[in-house]
Amino acid sequence: MEMRLKSPAFPNGGAIPSRFSCHGANVSPHLEWEGVPDATRTLALICDDPDAPAGTWVHWVIFNIPAAACMLPEAVPAQKSLPDGSRQGVNDFGKIGYGGPCPPGGTHRYFFKLYALDAELTLPAGARMEQLLSAMAGRILADCQMLGTYGR
Repeated sequence: MEMRLKSPAFPNGGAIPSRFSCHGANVSPHLEWEGVPDATRTLALICDDPDAPAGTWVHWVIFNIPAAACMLPEAVPAQKSLPDGSRQGVNDFGKIGYGGPCPPGGTHRYFFKLYALDAELTLPAGARMEQLLSAMAGRILADCQMLGTYGR
């Protein structure tokens, strides 16, 4: 089975409700996945906006999600380490955890990318996306993504 990522909050390719943006509660959406390879030890997720004026803008970095997990609940707390062992990184707003869509104008695309990894990463909480990508190199067993859009 192929890995798949989805959200009950919005369909793949659909509009992200303002609740999950800087214009609303600015909380992370509920995400669910399936098809994780058996050899997976941990999962990682990156959310970014490639349409930002200054280049790709990182909205969320979370890693060392337990392989047995099949979802992230809505409103994941903005903490470096979560009770299940997951660690969150710093987004491009300079904060730990999720930072919702907040485009200066127009409609932007937001990619939620999930990675199945063959190891637990030794990366510290508070890492940036570039550090996570480097730590994941050669460790990705499978990946999938979903797209949401948001405009002002």
